[in-house]
Amino acid sequence: MRHVWRAGLALMSAMAVSGCVSDKKYHEALADADTVRGDLERARAQKNALEQQVKTLKDLNAKFGSESQIARDELQRIQHGRDKERDTIDARTKELEDKVKQLTAQNRSVKQEYEEARRHNEQLKSLVARYQKEMKERSRSLPSNSSRSESTAPSLGGSASSKSASAAAASGGPVEVAAPSVALVNINKVASTDLVLTLGISQDVAERIVSNRPYRVKGELVAKNVVPKDIFDDIKDRITVSP
Repeated sequence: MRHVWRAGLALMSAMAVSGCVSDKKYHEALADADTVRGDLERARAQKNALEQQVKTLKDLNAKFGSESQIARDELQRIQHGRDKERDTIDARTKELEDKVKQLTAQNRSVKQEYEEARRHNEQLKSLVARYQKEMKERSRSLPSNSSRSESTAPSLGGSASSKSASAAAASGGPVEVAAPSVALVNINKVASTDLVLTLGISQDVAERIVSNRPYRVKGELVAKNVVPKDIFDDIKDRITVSP
């Protein structure tokens, strides 16, 4: 625009100076004006292009800003999820470690109980072997004792069984010997291992019986909460508290 004005001013100046303008000068001025106009159009086109580029850059900047915010939000979400998962893993790890400690303690306790049970089993085996040996010795001595009792028994006023035994002995037949009565177990004196073998109770029940001595009557086993009622009913006819 300024170039057009300048060309117009130059043309007017030339007209004012010379008073008339030749066709050549006029056409040169028009050519200059056209050139200036073309430069102006190109400048406008470049300006529009630059404005369009600026607008495009602004749009891209806004788009990149939005995408950057989305990426930051996603990164924050991932970090939060990672921290939460890490806390969960740490809690689970601690729980498993506590469980391992508990199982280790239980395993140690089971081993101790096994060793105690094994020792108790060995004691029971030795007691059973001892009682079996004593029973064999007693069974060997029974025939001689029975023969002595038969020889000293009165011949008159005896029972039918003694008469039949004498008749069987005279005839050379086998002699039947009456089974000896079962001896009562004195719970004030017998050891716990003997209580287990003779009464068929558990070791802990036998130890409770021993630890709560003495007893004046058998019923104190239930009154003192030493044995349950059902166990007492099972053993009451086989025990005694007499000195």
